[in-house]
Amino acid sequence: MSTLVGVAQPVPAYNLAGSHLPTRWDEGLPLGNGMVGSLIWKKGDSLRFSLDRVDLWDQRPMKGLFRPEFTYQWVYRQVQKNEYKIVQDYFDAPYDREPAPTKIPGAALAFAIQQDASQVQLDIRTAQAQVTWPNGMQLRSFVHATHPVGWFQLIGAPKEVLPTIIPPAYQTGKPEENPNSLDGDNLIRLGYPQGTVIREANRMAYHQPGWEAFAYDVEVQWQRRGDTLTGVWSISTNQQPITARQYAQAAWKRGIAADRQTHQRWWNAFWAKSSLQVPDDTLTRQWYLEQYKFGAAARKGAPAISLQAVWTADDGRIPPWKGDYHHDLNTQLSYWPAYSGNHMDEAEGYIDFLERCRPEFERFTRHYFQVNGLAVPGVTTLDGTAMGGWIQYSCSPTTAAWLAQHYYWQWRYTMDRQFLKNKAYPWFRDVATMLENVTVKDGHGSRKLPISASPEINNNKITAWFHQMTNYDLALCRYVFQYAAELAGELGNKADAARWRTILAEFPAYALSENAELKFAPSLPYKESHRHFSHLMAIHPLGLIKWEDGPQAQNIIRNSIALLEKIGPGLWCGYSWSWLGNLKARAKDGAGAADALKIFARAFCSPNSFHLNGDQTKSGYSTFTYRPFTLEGNFAYAAGLQEMLLQSYAGFVEVFPAIPATWTRVRFDNLRAEGAFLISARRTPGVPDQVTITSEKGGTTQMKLPGKNYTVVSSQQANVTKGDEGFIRIRLQPGGMAKVVLNR
Repeated sequence: MSTLVGVAQPVPAYNLAGSHLPTRWDEGLPLGNGMVGSLIWKKGDSLRFSLDRVDLWDQRPMKGLFRPEFTYQWVYRQVQKNEYKIVQDYFDAPYDREPAPTKIPGAALAFAIQQDASQVQLDIRTAQAQVTWPNGMQLRSFVHATHPVGWFQLIGAPKEVLPTIIPPAYQTGKPEENPNSLDGDNLIRLGYPQGTVIREANRMAYHQPGWEAFAYDVEVQWQRRGDTLTGVWSISTNQQPITARQYAQAAWKRGIAADRQTHQRWWNAFWAKSSLQVPDDTLTRQWYLEQYKFGAAARKGAPAISLQAVWTADDGRIPPWKGDYHHDLNTQLSYWPAYSGNHMDEAEGYIDFLERCRPEFERFTRHYFQVNGLAVPGVTTLDGTAMGGWIQYSCSPTTAAWLAQHYYWQWRYTMDRQFLKNKAYPWFRDVATMLENVTVKDGHGSRKLPISASPEINNNKITAWFHQMTNYDLALCRYVFQYAAELAGELGNKADAARWRTILAEFPAYALSENAELKFAPSLPYKESHRHFSHLMAIHPLGLIKWEDGPQAQNIIRNSIALLEKIGPGLWCGYSWSWLGNLKARAKDGAGAADALKIFARAFCSPNSFHLNGDQTKSGYSTFTYRPFTLEGNFAYAAGLQEMLLQSYAGFVEVFPAIPATWTRVRFDNLRAEGAFLISARRTPGVPDQVTITSEKGGTTQMKLPGKNYTVVSSQQANVTKGDEGFIRIRLQPGGMAKVVLNR
């Protein structure tokens, strides 16, 4: 059990620590800043830094994808004719068969140090790695929080220990006969010439040509003073005006001491944004590790978090699933914790990425769906270009609708009216326009998609298409039109609001079993284990079926989750357990949520906390025991623990809505609620709950009472009164604060 240390910064017990260096790249010590990253590990007789930059991409068009038949209507006709193999050959097969487009690795730095380390630590508070060897030699390394450089310092290093750049093996090995996107293929399939490496005094540089005109450069420079070797590395592409060499030279001018200071200042500010403590060390430690990785992988101004972010595989192969942008679950889950976790700058980086890709999304909408409005491919390159894959999901008509939720959250958690006007509502408006244009009415007057799907049910078979709306597509359509109407109304656009409400009313009800369980589709109940809880989208994350709506909704939620567990986790992945934790929290099942999240942390993560998808303990939590690394499960975990402590999606604030009865000592600081309110709360045995609420923009909210009585301890620019039955109403001016005690 935890001692509940009341600090805002992570404590040493949450660090990654061990007595030897990892010997696999996917267990390396991860450092990063959203743009560049490194993994520190041992390969053979060398200390190794796997170096990466998030925009190292081969963006050649997917071979054979953009043909005249690449349209939703053409696919629909093949489904109607039951002639589906041609669809699979044209649009599904290239993703496995072709090596690119794909994320590509950077390079590695190697130091000839044969001796194994005796102490290894990644201090997540300072975002710095430290390695000690038995002879007293010590490594200190960090990737600067805001500059695209990494520093290393070897203290007590023999003179012969110097960095060497190890390029990726673009001309080594041979292609495999039957490649697949999970295992990747040898890098030789990309067809690049092997890059050039030069060594000069105190410097090495590597230049690698890529596809067509693309190229990238890796630079490492070092200095030795006595027995201390200090160095800096950087990576650049020829798409930017500043080179890796110039980044390194600028770093030397600033100096490692100054860079460490500004680096630490950024991370201090990051950790001050929010904190929590629960009486379970496994859950608390994992949350801090997820927060650390989020801070290392997400940054405003950088591309969004992809499957592996700044930690591309260093194994001589194309990364799992090409390291791309999967928008049918992965990018969305990766940003779930940003909002209540109070990391709104990092969340806005996701929005900025989508906005930069908008021209390509609009081109895709016109080409594939042949209508006006906005759709987003479910699988994309760095610039938003479609990559194909299982067409039901890689070209789903509702992907942009799921992404719309992040626009809504960015608005609701910041109350930034300029964002609402210029980005949030335009996204909703254009997605709603596209869905209005692509849907049809059946013989009963219900609006539907001509063919519908539910990720990734029935894989890429023709039976993955349904002629009635799946609950996945239906929930996303209903979500877009409901909240498009809300946002239009917020902006005073009554005509648009009325239009969206009219269309919303034309969609059918959700498909339920006789036992009030959500089905995949009217013709397909949930009857077999599956990793993607797409049929439950209306419960979480969309919140269209709320526990707070009363007995009927609670019955659907309770029974749907019970069936999920009854069928079992045989074909789940790690992220499924994280998602279950969020679902359980929405169902106010604190013990169930804690159990699900603990299984994720213990069974599905590598020693460095990376989500490896399969059950690494082989304990029956999944029949998948493989280990492809992706990040979405990590960040969905963090969101799940936050969901247990604070909820505001139902139109009011509730503290400790889903914690186990045994958790009598819990606290959190500065979690964020919708309405741009910051909440801190304490629960201590024998003492009423203490809650502090502050407002950034001013406004009114209601807070649910755990009992009947409350006391206002102090307030500034705030007014606290009785609200609806079981609630208090809190009105705050911008910057206002109220501290209340809630009797249980």
